[in-house]
Amino acid sequence: MAEDPRDWEIETRSVRGGMARTPYGEISEALFLTQSFSYDSAGAADRRFSGEEPGFIYQRFGNPTTQMFEDRLALIEGAEACRATSSGMSAVHLALTGLLKAGDHLVAGRALFGSCRWIVAELLPRFGVETTFVDATDLEAWKNAVRPNTRVFLIETPANPLLEVTAIGAVAEIAHAAGAKVVVDNVFATPIFQKPLALGADVVVYSATKHIDGQGRVLGGAILGDAELLTETYRDIFRHTGPSLSPFNAWVMLKGLETLELRVRRQTENAGKVADAAAAHSKAKSVIYCGRPDHPQAAIIANQMTGGGNVLAIDLGSRDAAWRFLDALEIVDISNNLGDAKSMATHPSTTTHRSMPEAERLAIGLTEGWVRMSVGLEGANDLIRDVSRALDQA
Repeated sequence: MAEDPRDWEIETRSVRGGMARTPYGEISEALFLTQSFSYDSAGAADRRFSGEEPGFIYQRFGNPTTQMFEDRLALIEGAEACRATSSGMSAVHLALTGLLKAGDHLVAGRALFGSCRWIVAELLPRFGVETTFVDATDLEAWKNAVRPNTRVFLIETPANPLLEVTAIGAVAEIAHAAGAKVVVDNVFATPIFQKPLALGADVVVYSATKHIDGQGRVLGGAILGDAELLTETYRDIFRHTGPSLSPFNAWVMLKGLETLELRVRRQTENAGKVADAAAAHSKAKSVIYCGRPDHPQAAIIANQMTGGGNVLAIDLGSRDAAWRFLDALEIVDISNNLGDAKSMATHPSTTTHRSMPEAERLAIGLTEGWVRMSVGLEGANDLIRDVSRALDQA
């Protein structure tokens, strides 16, 4: 075709990127619910398995619907390649284990989602991988953590749940000088507001369950980066361990990508209004939101993000106050998900970060008064009224 999809605007990539129509000329992407594929001959099967001839072999290795999702997300991200996974956590697990082996060392930001931290702190050490946790906002801490066997830096930015932001470019320079790869979990910012690869990251991971689906339907994840790196590092792991995304979920995600940019921008607009209203309320001891000028890392945000996203955190001062706030909400759901069209709020200390030892929660500032809120697509005035009423009860 004359058009190069890489020259398209983000909106066009989101709607038409990766489209591969069958001879029937369908407008909506085809859903290929098949486990395996047939070959014209035994020789054709041999050539397919050897890689001499392109084509699909088995759903665990690849599928036309899944391939469309991968190609479209890669275009949106600005990545050479993407591999879709069964969930966001499978993406994080695979991204790390593909780059690490026994005897290697990992450096990770201290503020991590609970399950991510469990992989790093509990699972990887069973296989001989050591980890050093650092204050991700302190560049000297990253430098001082480097060892001769350091192979990976892991960054979650903005971090869950208190939206700590790390300077990706500066940390990437430190990592690359040490010969290490940089893995960035970009789920809060989404590919709409932050491009880690352009800032120096080597691998980007997503829980596609969040904003990419965006409507609370299916699980999925993705790993993106340089085509050669993804092939050398992850191809055989995908083939032999089976973390692949189902074709049905890939089809749902494709539909989600069509409206990703519209949804995220509207959610962000709402989140800014809710954050301002909460910050002005006497019961809120503190509000953290990446779109507010009082964010602790506002200068970094201005340098690497183009929007504040839809997640904010409110400190009510105590668990009792936080629970009273949550229980008083009438429109916003109490749920531990985020990125959904519906607004949701959760108490991280007893949900998403429950498995994190208390001392480590306190080390990242996560006291029991904090509530994390994911702002959806409802009317902003309705959300402000609901949150303000709940703050009165707190």
